[in-house]
Amino acid sequence: MTKQFIKPLFALFLTLGLLMVFVFASAQDSGFRNPLNANGGADPWLTYYEGNYYLSTTTWASTWYMRKSPTLAGLKTAEPIEIYYDDDPSKCCNFWAPEFHLLDGPNGKRWYFYYSAGTANTLDNQHTHVLESEGTDPMGPYHYKARVFDASHDTWAIDSSVLELNGNLYFLFSAWEGSFQNLYIAPMENPWTLSGSRVLISKPSYAWETQGGNTNEGPVALQHDGNTFIVFSASSCATPDYKLGILHLVGDDPMVNSNWEKHAEPIFERADANSVFAPGHNGFFTSPDGTESWIVYHANDSTNGSCDGQRNTRAQKISWNADGFPELGTPVSTTTILANPSGDTGIDPLPDLGTPKISYFETYGLEGSFLQHRNFIVSPGYSTNADAQFVIKPGLADENALSIESVNYPGYFLRQQKGKIFISSDDRTDAFLQESTWYLRPGLANADAVSLESYALPGSFVGKRFGITTLVKEADLKTELEREDATFNLK
Repeated sequence: MTKQFIKPLFALFLTLGLLMVFVFASAQDSGFRNPLNANGGADPWLTYYEGNYYLSTTTWASTWYMRKSPTLAGLKTAEPIEIYYDDDPSKCCNFWAPEFHLLDGPNGKRWYFYYSAGTANTLDNQHTHVLESEGTDPMGPYHYKARVFDASHDTWAIDSSVLELNGNLYFLFSAWEGSFQNLYIAPMENPWTLSGSRVLISKPSYAWETQGGNTNEGPVALQHDGNTFIVFSASSCATPDYKLGILHLVGDDPMVNSNWEKHAEPIFERADANSVFAPGHNGFFTSPDGTESWIVYHANDSTNGSCDGQRNTRAQKISWNADGFPELGTPVSTTTILANPSGDTGIDPLPDLGTPKISYFETYGLEGSFLQHRNFIVSPGYSTNADAQFVIKPGLADENALSIESVNYPGYFLRQQKGKIFISSDDRTDAFLQESTWYLRPGLANADAVSLESYALPGSFVGKRFGITTLVKEADLKTELEREDATFNLK
């Protein structure tokens, strides 16, 4: 009965486009079109090094991936290669904001890969860490080097970056102080160790920095013609008004707060006419021939976007005005064909990366109540926001079954464990594959709807006990209401 029910459903999913496909337009002679990925492209860091572009983005999981391509356009279809995985419970999870810099180490030049990470099922324990490469290949291999922290203020800290100035190395990061998320700088003894305490260099003060939250984060250095700037992200990343501001170093010592002058206006923000919202958390890179400066950043396609994995990666050329101040311009639309970076001869087939087709699981008999995840735990809720959106894929443990992936946390799947229902990323165990695989059965309350039977525990279904979404044995679903709670309208 399982295969007879599942296979026709998958045929229907394919027909309706519920599985994401990539449609390729006709090849162009030159140029490319944003985005560089469909989703899972938040907090991008991109560099060009010895003939190739390298790109890494936030994963939300326990793994870092790198894409490599000789052309910028080629990053769209480049295979993400795993470069690091961590299962240490103290720093296993919620990998955010990668940056990789070629710096002097004890054995010569090495890539130092900075990132934020924390513990499972919470965002409250994020700290900054660094990996070190064995050689000078940005793809690694990498080894864990250290946690980077200020011993006098060892707190939640994210979005690490480095500034090289006058032969010295400085650490840039974002941390909370009271109700303000601020920017700090600290001197470095080496690429993994601070040599002094942090100094505050920016606190949200303008109205454009406090929309949805008092936020300064994502600091990154930008240097040109003797000028040193720090470009940063401002306002809450959960709003369409996330944007970029800039600090200018107007004195000699970057460790002096008053030497950093904040520009009174944002320098890069939403462009409603181009359907670009919440552009932020950026980096900069140079064209292959060294003549052009480019920005890489993430953005959303609508005002409904949030601070999650649906953000995608974009790039465009920047310019400089007469007094050496950067001009980032306006975020371009995804229909605009941009010229390649100078020296980049790639041909972009302009793939329409699209977006994954979304499925919703509405509780049968309770219109408007959907399965959704908040803080990784699955529960019912009266909303169709991103937490209630899933993509149905072939089963991770068995292709005749199915797995259910979160839309806003790509790589996280609906999972059961000891009756608990939650979303989880791959922990490299056979248990994950089995516990994240389901049978789609005819609905227990109505055969025209569906029920989700556990692959690992046959005879147990996603249902409710005392209002809590949990795994329930079919034999225990004795009342009509209990069977309705284990039945869903698949939309």
